Formats: sequence, structure tokens, C-alpha cells
Amino acid sequence: MSQTASAEVKPVVARNQALSWLRQMMLIRRFEERSAMLYQNQKIGGFCHLYSGQEAVAVGSIGVLGEDDYVITAYRDHGHALARGMDPKAAMAELLGKATGCSKGKGGSMHFFDAEKGFLGGHAIVGSHVPLAAGIAFAGKYRKEQRACICYFGDGALNQGCVHEAFNMAALWKLPVIYVIENNLIAMGTQLTRSSAVLDLTIRGGVAYGMPGFSIDGNDVELVAKTTREALQRAYAGDGPTFIEMKTYRFRGHSMSDPAKYRTKEELEDAKAQDPIHRFERLLKQRGWLDDATFERFDEEVKHEVEEAIEFAEQSPLPEPAAVYEDISVASYLPQE
Repeated sequence: MSQTASAEVKPVVARNQALSWLRQMMLIRRFEERSAMLYQNQKIGGFCHLYSGQEAVAVGSIGVLGEDDYVITAYRDHGHALARGMDPKAAMAELLGKATGCSKGKGGSMHFFDAEKGFLGGHAIVGSHVPLAAGIAFAGKYRKEQRACICYFGDGALNQGCVHEAFNMAALWKLPVIYVIENNLIAMGTQLTRSSAVLDLTIRGGVAYGMPGFSIDGNDVELVAKTTREALQRAYAGDGPTFIEMKTYRFRGHSMSDPAKYRTKEELEDAKAQDPIHRFERLLKQRGWLDDATFERFDEEVKHEVEEAIEFAEQSPLPEPAAVYEDISVASYLPQE
């Protein structure tokens, strides 16, 4: 089932909340731009997957969650973490491998965590967290708590067997989980048209398991919020999971080491014409909710906030060598006296 939205549609939230979402998307974009520069300057090690272009998905969907709801995602996790309220300082410190990072400098780009905010990662193995989301939702239902788990993954993860096993259990047991596939049309370097016989992913992931399936414009932050809110109400009511395909586009390669030669310049230009930040900016200006001065103020504020985060990260200490033995579950890894 496809859904669209327009400027004439009733606003999903009040003006202040809408402006907050715009600023949040701008913060994520600036954070990713500076992360790319730091990576190129060899200050960030390991892998680094950026979220530029997909900001409306995280901001719109997480923006309607309750404080007790859970968020779990794959390795392209910076945007989700910041949308859930993670301090940019803790996020940047993690990228630089510092002890003040959200995972104490031991997780890096792909393993952001903030349990206090219900942000449960950041998972590097493709599709591995989708069954975890079912387990998290099962725990909430078992305890008779009104809380849901929203789970994000890419179109490539839909080819993993454990993902479908999780879908089946979630639907069978009516678990309060919202599955969001961020369909950016490219799984690493392979276009969806070359890897999936069925291009309507709601058929593969939703309808096939008896879940309501929705395919929406993931660059429309208000439509994202509206659709997620409906799924959340369904989860709270005990009616089970919902599958939402959010069509979006990543502006950069799969990771920082990917030159993205598999797509044309024209394709990228067409995608950037649908930039979710500028689309929302134009919509808010049409409503009279935003002026140029406010937008410029937001731009300066997020630049300052990200630069503060970088300064904090660079001045933070590295983890102590003994920290390698902390936060692990197997006692046999501890040094023997």
C-alpha cells in the first residue's frame, strides 16, 4: 500500500516540533559531513557508514516514539542515535575511539549504544538485529508493558534467512515491533533491480507474513511520522507488527571506502533534488512556520554543536589497555593471576 503527502495535508505536529525536526535533520547532516572529513584525515579508524540523505526516516519515525520504546538498527546508525537524543559529543568520541564515547571507544561507527535512551545499537552483521528486535518486543509483551521496538534495516538485509524467521515469529505472536526497511535502492553496490525479483518489498516482508505493509516516500518527514504513529498505535493495542518500506537515497557510497562508481552523476543529482532537509524547509516556509533567518540560525547552531563535539572527542583520552577486558560476558577472557 503506497502513501503520499503534500503541502495541503494537515500538519502532523505543531510548529515547534516541526522546527525541532528540521534542526535535528540538519544536525545529522552536519555531523556526517564532518565525520567524512575526519575519516579522510585518518582520525576515524575502521569502517564508517554515513547517513546523509536518509535523515527524514530516522527523525520522522523516532520523533513519534514514546520514551519507553526501543530503537535498534544496523551499522549505518549515526542518524538514528542522534535522532533518539544521543549527545553528539558521545557519538563523535566513539568515532574517534575515545573512552568518553557512547560505547567507551570500543564500538566505533557501527556500534553506537545508549541504553538509557532505549537505543540498543548499532549492529554490524547484516540482518542479525532483526531477530533481536523480535526478542525485545517479546520481552515487553511478556511483561505486559506498553512499549514497542522499532527496527531499521536496509533492502539488502531482506535476503537474510534469519530476517524472515523473525518476521514469521513476530506476526505469529503479534509482537509490538515496527519493521522499517530503509530502501535506498542499493545493497552495498548492487541495485535492487538486479537482486530482487519482486520490487515491492512490502510483498516480500509484510504481506507474506500477514503484516500490514506500507510503502512510503521516506524523504517526507511528516509522512514518515504519520505512518510510524499509526504502526505504533497498532503495536500498543496488541495488534502485532507492521512492515514499512521507506524509500530514500543515500548520497554517499556504502562506506567511506566506496567510490560509488555503480551509479551515474545524473542519478545522484536527481536524488539530491529530493533532499529531505530542503523539502521540509520549503514546506515549512510555505506554511509560514520558517523564515530565512531562523534557517540560517539553525545552520550556525548545528555547525557550532558539531565543532564542540569534535573538540570534546579530540581532547578525550583513549581507553586504558585494561578496558579490553571490561564489558564482556565470558569470565575466561579475564587475565589469569
